[in-house]
Amino acid sequence: MSIISKDISKAVDILNADELVAIPTETVYGLAGNIYSEKAIKSIFEIKKRPFFNPLIVHIPSVDILETIVSHIPEKAKLLADAFWPGSMTLVLKKQSTIPDLITAGKDTVAVRVPNHPVTIELLKQLLFPLAAPSANPFGNISPTKPEHVERYFKNDIDMVLDGGACTNGIESTIVGFENDEPIIYRLGALAIEDIENVVGK
Repeated sequence: MSIISKDISKAVDILNADELVAIPTETVYGLAGNIYSEKAIKSIFEIKKRPFFNPLIVHIPSVDILETIVSHIPEKAKLLADAFWPGSMTLVLKKQSTIPDLITAGKDTVAVRVPNHPVTIELLKQLLFPLAAPSANPFGNISPTKPEHVERYFKNDIDMVLDGGACTNGIESTIVGFENDEPIIYRLGALAIEDIENVVGK
């Protein structure tokens, strides 16, 4: 039996029970769990066979709740969020003390983004917590861009793949961090450097 479904309310129930759901984004499918559930987060690492020193990206429904996740938002981070969220940019910022160390690999920063996918935005709006969602593939394997890819990887490990069709970008998000409030690109991805420099300068 297929674990692929379009039922957002079913995904909400599974996530509320501290289990995992694969979710669509514009970049790739993510393996998602409640950031405040130690059980869910450990499951993500275990199922992916991902090393614990590898931080997870937190997904939120809108920039409005960014302040509940991070403790400091540089001016240029605000400009980038306004320009590219929802979208394929992940910002790495100083975390609130409420964000578990398991998510951030013990660092004092957290990676966060607003995914540009209507299905996942709707899911996030119906949850009382953000989702940690690294790509839904075993560590080192090709990132999945269709629900069938995820099902092939994790059919026996998770209860549901939330079907959002094929991902439009198929490349991971661009990750931008900050030193002395100035942006630094940590990982090149779906967003071009030129687009970023158009917003914040060189």
